[in-house]
Amino acid sequence: MKHCAMEQAETSDKPASRDVDMVASQRIPGNRAIWVGIFAELVEFTLMFLVYFIARVNHPQVFHAGPEKLSLLAGTANTAVMLTSSYFVARAVLAMRKDHPDISLHWLIAAFITAIAYPIVKTLEIRWNLDHGVSGDGDVFQMTYYYLTFNHLVHVSWGLLGMLWIMLRTGFGGYSAQDHRGMIAFASYWHATDLIWLMIFPLFYVLP
Repeated sequence: MKHCAMEQAETSDKPASRDVDMVASQRIPGNRAIWVGIFAELVEFTLMFLVYFIARVNHPQVFHAGPEKLSLLAGTANTAVMLTSSYFVARAVLAMRKDHPDISLHWLIAAFITAIAYPIVKTLEIRWNLDHGVSGDGDVFQMTYYYLTFNHLVHVSWGLLGMLWIMLRTGFGGYSAQDHRGMIAFASYWHATDLIWLMIFPLFYVLP
């Protein structure tokens, strides 16, 4: 009797445990894999920001004069680009939740067109920097600036490739209102990359 009762308890616990797993997975936007990547990205930039603050403490005068050497216009333009593109991606997710894949694709195209301006502005900014003597082998402010912004550009480039993949899947019906976790996963990564830029911008372009 005890053996039968134990078997019944185990079988009754299995659906409950599956329900708990499903609820836990629904609480995580996208999937666990993308959050491992986002965590790695945040750790990477946390270490870079730590280097920034150590360098700033040891070279206050250099960092005080540093922002004047950079193009505030370029930094502001890329801030607007990142924020606008993130907004379009969010609208794409909302449209897919309402089961409007065509509208979602249009928002994604708008997000991509906007985001492609980031590397273009960055290229023009680097040319402007070199013309004004701001190079990677300059003072510690300039080296820190290039190190962080170049690494951020790499992550943006990965995001652009990911956005192309999401656009293709959306165009071919790969997502629906019931299952668009891949799109949410990408949106989470894109917003995290946007957040990092919102920290880079004031530290290098604004704060003396």
